Amino acid sequence: MKASIKKLIEKKGPLAENEVKDLLKEYGIGTTKYKLVNKIEDLENLELKFPVALKVCSSKILHKTDVGGVKLDIKDMDELKKTFKDFRKKFPKENLLVDQMAEKGVEIIIGLIQDPTFGLSIMCGIGGIFTELYKDVTFRVVPIVKFDAEQMVEEIKGKKLLEGFRNIPANKQLVIDLLIRVSKIGEELKDHIDEMDLNPVFVYKDNICVVDAKLILK
Repeated sequence: MKASIKKLIEKKGPLAENEVKDLLKEYGIGTTKYKLVNKIEDLENLELKFPVALKVCSSKILHKTDVGGVKLDIKDMDELKKTFKDFRKKFPKENLLVDQMAEKGVEIIIGLIQDPTFGLSIMCGIGGIFTELYKDVTFRVVPIVKFDAEQMVEEIKGKKLLEGFRNIPANKQLVIDLLIRVSKIGEELKDHIDEMDLNPVFVYKDNICVVDAKLILK
């Protein structure tokens, strides 16, 4: 196990969003481009393309939208600096995350949960409103192999969205690959993970992007 991963899992409870995305990148999982900022000078040399989002980034705040800690579609640096000042007043002691807005793709949700009977399990489903509306999710016990991942995708009612439905460009094979990578995280860190939630994940024709990610350690 890499030293960077060991350092992250030394913590207990929720990780901050940048820490979860740092972990995902160690496993070859694509995320949004982001920069952790603490003072307004950190916005210089941002190297991110607008539009961006600004988020409160704290292990103490899991549900950022509930506390007004997310501002999407910030168009330029002037608007970003104004929003930064507002957030700094609202969250004076927390880090902030500038997150490059991702182009909309087919939304999926992938997660790891501790099942009281089966232990650490992996779930996958079509994201957005469909998750709540149709409960369109499928589960397996970690670890999984490629066959399991393929079967999980086949079991999703909305799988046609990943197969070019109405010419929507999405690549089902990338979802299968992502499931295997998330399973590997679960397998290697099963003694540490309480819950992981990647939601939403955007699926495109040629790549995949985790837009928001939560991870709670035991």
